Amino acid sequence: MLIRLLKQFFQTILRNKGQVLSISITLLASILVIGFTWWYRSRLSLSVVAAETSPTLSAVTAPVSLDGLATMTIATPAANGIARQAQPHTVLPARPRFEITQYVVQAGDTVFGIAQKFDLNPQTILWGNYYTLIDDPHQLRPGQTLNILPVDGVYYQWHALDNLNKVASFFGVKPEDILDFPGNHIDKNAITDIAHPPIKDGAWIIVPGGVREMISWSGGAISRTNPAAAKIFGPGFCGQVMTGAVGTGSFIWPTIEHWVSGFDFEPAINHMAIDIAGQLGNAIYAADSGVVVYSGWNNYGYGNVIVIDHGNGWQTLYAHQSQLRAGCGQSVYKGDVIGNVGSTGNSSGPHLHFEMILNGARQNPHQFLPPP
Repeated sequence: MLIRLLKQFFQTILRNKGQVLSISITLLASILVIGFTWWYRSRLSLSVVAAETSPTLSAVTAPVSLDGLATMTIATPAANGIARQAQPHTVLPARPRFEITQYVVQAGDTVFGIAQKFDLNPQTILWGNYYTLIDDPHQLRPGQTLNILPVDGVYYQWHALDNLNKVASFFGVKPEDILDFPGNHIDKNAITDIAHPPIKDGAWIIVPGGVREMISWSGGAISRTNPAAAKIFGPGFCGQVMTGAVGTGSFIWPTIEHWVSGFDFEPAINHMAIDIAGQLGNAIYAADSGVVVYSGWNNYGYGNVIVIDHGNGWQTLYAHQSQLRAGCGQSVYKGDVIGNVGSTGNSSGPHLHFEMILNGARQNPHQFLPPP
């Protein structure tokens, strides 16, 4: 059966040679057209991919508000490019300052606040204004004009016989630190002897990085065996040798208020005490038992002062009192009323300036008083 069918197929082809040739040519042409079309599309696809991966600029409308200016059209790279945003404000780096700035104290100013305003340590405010503040933050008053140093350090008035090496050593710096500081305007080419540079007598120089000890106006410990040594502090000194009550070594708050109003214990600004809040006339109590070794006026801004020697290395000081209620040589006991809260001396309002001294060194009262 299969053989018969194949025989009939070939006989048909032989009888229709013309038609078969025509069909074959048509098929060949179709194959050629399809092949060329596939090749062309392949080349076109490669070109499109290459074009898409190359960065091109396109116009993008970006609204930028510059104090009322019209909207700007900024050329930015396409999504695959490198983007750069417009910056309407330019931030310039702070320039170093080399000269003294004058600042007028405002109501409410503090040494700490002024120091923070000029990015300085609070000590620098005191060290730059000794003749105005005399190392005492309580001396700050509205209307005062302060010298603000450009850097942390000390402001020093040069004297004709000064030796630069000794001045630098005193403030803990090198002579070159002073000579090289631009704000001192020292002509280094004119120096023939580094110990005696060409600085005019009376000129003020900046000692960058310099430090010094603060001057204490409350004085050191006043011995009950020689209280007359305190006469340099004012007429409240006691003249006779005394003995009497000895302290327990524990302390109570010296007023009915137990919180700080004003300055806290701040060695950085030479405030080695706490200013305890109080109303004018409030009672002041002996923080521990002892003998009064100073009772009266203090010439250095403390007003009416009482100092108690506790006989065990401790002394306590009570300043700015409106009225004193204990006298020289008197034995007082913990909790006894020794005076009243006031605002005498260099004070901006009623409070108690309270100091604790152990073997001549001032201590932080917060570490020895009971919790408020």
